[in-house]
Amino acid sequence: MILTSFLGFTIFAALLTIYLTRKDDKSSSDGFFLGGRTLTYPVIAGSLLLTNLSTEQMVGLNGAAFKDGLCVMAWEVVAVVALVLMALFFLPRFLRAGITTVPQLLEERFDKKTQSLANMIFLLAYAFLLIPIILYSGAVGLSQMLDLKTLTGITEPFQFLGSQVQPDTAILWGTVFLIGIMGSFYSRLGGMKTLAVLDTINGVGLLIGGFMIVYFALNRVSDGHGIAEGWATLKQASGAKLNSLGDSNTSVPFSTLFTGVALLNLFYWCTNQQIIQRTFGASSLAEGQKGVLLTGLLKLLGPIYLVIPGVIAWHLFAKDGISNDMAYGTLVREVLPPQFVGFFAAVMIGAILSSFNAALNSTSALFSIGLYSNVINPKGTESQTVRAAKIFVISIAIAAMFVAPLLAGQQSIFAYLQDMNAIYFIPIFAVVVMGFLHPRVPGSAAFWAMILGLVIISVKYFVPSVKKAVDSVLLYNFHFLGVVFAFLILFMFVWASISPRPTAWSLKTSSPIDMTPWGGAKIASAILIVVVLAIYMSFAA
Repeated sequence: MILTSFLGFTIFAALLTIYLTRKDDKSSSDGFFLGGRTLTYPVIAGSLLLTNLSTEQMVGLNGAAFKDGLCVMAWEVVAVVALVLMALFFLPRFLRAGITTVPQLLEERFDKKTQSLANMIFLLAYAFLLIPIILYSGAVGLSQMLDLKTLTGITEPFQFLGSQVQPDTAILWGTVFLIGIMGSFYSRLGGMKTLAVLDTINGVGLLIGGFMIVYFALNRVSDGHGIAEGWATLKQASGAKLNSLGDSNTSVPFSTLFTGVALLNLFYWCTNQQIIQRTFGASSLAEGQKGVLLTGLLKLLGPIYLVIPGVIAWHLFAKDGISNDMAYGTLVREVLPPQFVGFFAAVMIGAILSSFNAALNSTSALFSIGLYSNVINPKGTESQTVRAAKIFVISIAIAAMFVAPLLAGQQSIFAYLQDMNAIYFIPIFAVVVMGFLHPRVPGSAAFWAMILGLVIISVKYFVPSVKKAVDSVLLYNFHFLGVVFAFLILFMFVWASISPRPTAWSLKTSSPIDMTPWGGAKIASAILIVVVLAIYMSFAA
């Protein structure tokens, strides 16, 4: 039953996607990387949502909720504020520039040196951090959800190449490579639009499955007496876990929402190539804005299926001593009826493949436009560029498969992801913000601000004596990130005051699409902000 429903939904989603995108252009750069700039708002929203909602969210964020409670919903709810800023401020500028990658914008705004540095940072981060974490968290989630030890019969240690291999290790490596191979195959099927349509189909399944889990889990809490009684029981027994305002003992104290947590969300939703490449393919500015704001509306539902299940898992299984990152998979396996487990596993596979392919597609765009077309083969044809990008990303995918299992042993994969992301999120976001806000900041200031930010954050993270000293003053790592961001902004401002760019920069319009903004963007944005405040107030203790 589990295998039948799993294969059924997976095959259905793949065949429907191939049929719907069978006539799309996948041979040109715009066609392969941006879907021919024809994406409409439902596809943009569905693709953004599922690109974000991979297993580092489903497994990692629910694992964080298992440990810290409802306060970790900040990663979902504060994201809505970032999406509003994306729709109103960043997206119009990105689309007006007609770019395919963020480093392209940095070359236009600053210089080629700044573009090359940002391009290399993105490539390294995706290859050795983002893609391996997607594979690792996906493997952990699926192994718990499907009980792969029992399914595969690998329950005892065995000898391999002269070494004893534990069952968990064998299953982890095998699942990582299975997901990686499937993802690489999917990435060969088509370009951005193919992946975006597949994301939308899986996104519908993900929402249905996510709410199903909450329904069955709350029924389990109430011993079958309904979700209302289950929620009342959960509130009474686990009330401290349902506080939206994190304290000093949690990973997201409330004060950090205004420093590092806000900045990481802003980078992620406004300048992260993996995410915003979906919006670059919008058929018009209005469609892009509607897609981004619809994503914000859907993110408001995120705490229901990305945080509440973690709290329920703590209520049900904390006594069993399971780890944070195993909480969600255990909950799914224990509360879902068998006929739905396969369906949800297929949806999870879709989420994994979506994020995996989004990262691969972004990596291919960064490589082909930033390196291949500029350095390796400037005279190459469109088809040569796309072919080189496909070969490159397969190499990256293989490397990531070997790196992913090495992440085992982290206390919280979600916390690890946020820490490592910050190393490059903060410097690049500071440079992009100053590039837009101060037209006299020169390229040399941006280049050295990125270098400085990378060094400062890395030293703090990896030099124990520095980490201890900084933490004793700033208390929370997210406050440290806020201080670094402010310092980099000040650094570039002072540089521009002493040695400004000779002429003020202005954004040139080179967009092939209609740049008329959506008339309802500001009203919709205001409503979303009000709802964010209402959610926090409703759960504040």
